[in-house]
Amino acid sequence: MTLDELDHTIAAFMARWGILALRVSLGLIFIWFGILKPFGISPAGPLVEATVGWMPGLSPSQWLAVIGWWEVAIGVAFLFRKTARLAIALLAMQMVGTLLPLVLLPEVTFQSGRYPFAPTIEGQYIIKNLLIISAALVVGGTVRQKGGGETVGRAGRRGRSGLARG
Repeated sequence: MTLDELDHTIAAFMARWGILALRVSLGLIFIWFGILKPFGISPAGPLVEATVGWMPGLSPSQWLAVIGWWEVAIGVAFLFRKTARLAIALLAMQMVGTLLPLVLLPEVTFQSGRYPFAPTIEGQYIIKNLLIISAALVVGGTVRQKGGGETVGRAGRRGRSGLARG
């Protein structure tokens, strides 16, 4: 096997399994981290409660449980290809709240006197959600694909997904 053939083989493997791995990873992480919140064992709990303290209707601990179950729903929806759109819609709403501490709690999310260039560990934890947003964009880019890399265009015609070969 030549180096070029090996490269094609590896790339084909990644193309075949990458999106599934991404969806399952997102699903498991959201289920795992989400389920910790309603049971009061999430290390992010105090930060979430400090962020939602201004919200009406529920106490911060109740909001924490709601957010946790919301995250579980996102995770479950990511596990199934047919519900990826739902997962992405729920994720979009959730990410607004996830990024709020960067604005509402800069004293917690950035090092003193170093805003906005030096985040604390909490700030880094939140900023890394840009990767989750990017992953959701990649998954979202596949929702119209049928098996075998085919897509259905606006006129209902089938065509290749645009994956380059050669």
